Amino acid sequence: MPPPSGAEACFRASNSSQTLFPSKRVESPSPLPFPAPLLVSYLMPTKSSTLGALEVISSRENRWLKTFRAALQRGEPTSRGFIGVEGPHLVEDALRAGLETSTILVSTSGEEFLDQLAPLLGRSVQRLKTTDRLFDAVADTRSPQGIAALVRPRPAQFDDLLRGVPLLVVLVAVQDPGNVGTILRSAEAFGASGVITCAGTAHPFAPKALRASAGSALRLPIAAGPSPSILLAQLRVAGIRSFAATLDEGISPADADLRSSAALFIGNEGAGLPPELERSADACIYIPLAAGVDSLNAAVAASVLLYEAARQRMVKK
Repeated sequence: MPPPSGAEACFRASNSSQTLFPSKRVESPSPLPFPAPLLVSYLMPTKSSTLGALEVISSRENRWLKTFRAALQRGEPTSRGFIGVEGPHLVEDALRAGLETSTILVSTSGEEFLDQLAPLLGRSVQRLKTTDRLFDAVADTRSPQGIAALVRPRPAQFDDLLRGVPLLVVLVAVQDPGNVGTILRSAEAFGASGVITCAGTAHPFAPKALRASAGSALRLPIAAGPSPSILLAQLRVAGIRSFAATLDEGISPADADLRSSAALFIGNEGAGLPPELERSADACIYIPLAAGVDSLNAAVAASVLLYEAARQRMVKK
């Protein structure tokens, strides 16, 4: 589907032509050069439930509560590869992204959200209910909203990220899940084709990363990458130039040709990228900073480079 016409920059839902809660249009001075992200319409509780009876859980030792506790608090996937998402925002994001959903857990106060979810729920989804106290014990957030789900992320391979003129983000040992989530959010917002995570990078579906991504982790193609050296070889074969974000000297973002197929390598928060990777990349890219400032946060640096790539791609060739 082509980008929105004129100055339209509203987000659209993928599974329905009409969202549960219409959002206002946001005027933009120019059309985006890439498909707009999905419309995120958030749930509000209602006073009735139309989904029928729920299976009620009253014991702290129930196996489902143990499964949700492991998924939400420790980020452990189930044996079948399902991860935990918590809160009405992320639960709806997952359903609208078309992710397979096995189970939904609500608390007494969160049960009201299910009416709004009814159009998105398949018949095979198991629905569980527990007390507010027991739900709070399995939740990972400070102020739980009473709804969580087990969903299976859509797997992505290297070739899945090569659509159109690829713009990839490669994370090398980015250890903070908050940074990983923020980078995923910026990657989707600025039209990246996908993200590749290399060894040492925080899991993109860890609870903190999921929340920081604001749902982008559930929609954006994310592939687990091989070693950076092997990945560089794959990129060259695919005709994609590699740009290593460096703490030292390099070309400025404005001087880098990011209109063509490109992969942006982002390194560890403290050490940056390994020197051998910087030497092997097609170019090193350096963000000029004010005097006395040594570096940027990894997520901020990635966002700056992604914005520059989007800006360049907005300019007509």
